[in-house]
Amino acid sequence: MAPFLVGQLLNDPDLLRVKFLQLFPEDPAARKAYAMVEIALYDLAAQAQEIPVSELLGGRDRDRMKLYGSGGMYMPAEQYAEEAAAVQELGYLAYKMRPGLGPVEDLRTVQLMREATSPDFGLMVDAHTWWRMGDLSYSPETVSRLAQDLAEFDIEWLEEPLPPDDHEAYARLRAEGAVSLASGEHEPSDERFFHLIANECVDFVQADLVCQGGYYSGRRVLNETARQDLRFAFHSWGTELEVMVAAQLGICYPESVAEWLEYPLYRRPGVPVMYPFPLAQEILAEPLQIENGDLIVPRTPGLGIKVNEKVIEKYPWIPGPWSRFKLESPAGVWDVSGDHSVRWAGTADH
Repeated sequence: MAPFLVGQLLNDPDLLRVKFLQLFPEDPAARKAYAMVEIALYDLAAQAQEIPVSELLGGRDRDRMKLYGSGGMYMPAEQYAEEAAAVQELGYLAYKMRPGLGPVEDLRTVQLMREATSPDFGLMVDAHTWWRMGDLSYSPETVSRLAQDLAEFDIEWLEEPLPPDDHEAYARLRAEGAVSLASGEHEPSDERFFHLIANECVDFVQADLVCQGGYYSGRRVLNETARQDLRFAFHSWGTELEVMVAAQLGICYPESVAEWLEYPLYRRPGVPVMYPFPLAQEILAEPLQIENGDLIVPRTPGLGIKVNEKVIEKYPWIPGPWSRFKLESPAGVWDVSGDHSVRWAGTADH
């Protein structure tokens, strides 16, 4: 990408993308990597024009986006409830957790979470574990029963309760009408997003801009979501820089379309949630402005933030998988990629 970009005139990021992809028309990896770099090009172009990135993406409709505090990483039911209450106490409007304790205990967990929070507090259940446990994965019948039982606790959505490429199964589950469904972070292409939307598989379409096509694909998916009268929720599982990247696009749409933005609550002083990931906050020179559970999106040029480039030396790149998980049956260890459009990177070599 560097040899291509050096010497180019940056007045139209869209035109640059077209020119780059003409050089690599059959290389999905190059397309995906360029989408990430293109986000920085939008920031640079907007700074040069002294306007926010949102104005290059169609123009903002509002100045703030609802955040949901995302955490809930595999712990006893009572701890989930404590964490949900802590997230509400921090001022966020909703909390997302990851179940996987077994159908009975998962249901009890959500019940305890609802009892620990107010009736109007949003609860999201990210159930991707349910299809990743090998021989212990939940059957479609179990998922259907759980969805019906979860409806009692007025959850905001049930996320990825089935293998994400089985769109037909999602359409059947959604037709039952028990709870709202969400999916999208594992979709490998715009075409698969369009299939997910057109076949009425979900109520909330989710995408991660950084690893699923950047602003170009994000706009295409959001426009199709709006056309089909569905809602969109940004997946953002990384740093505060990524959160602002998503917000600059989200505010170009009304809240009735782009309703939620995921905000991962990594453990730090005053935030008793999940595990620590200090890079997430330190990547910005100044913290994000969060007010009453909303992210305030600045009107200053570019993304409206300043990157702390010292993190490059403090947290050097470490080759290898983002994480690993172990299955008991069938026995195996799996690598997980940081690219959310990929289920996992492959089988570990140990």
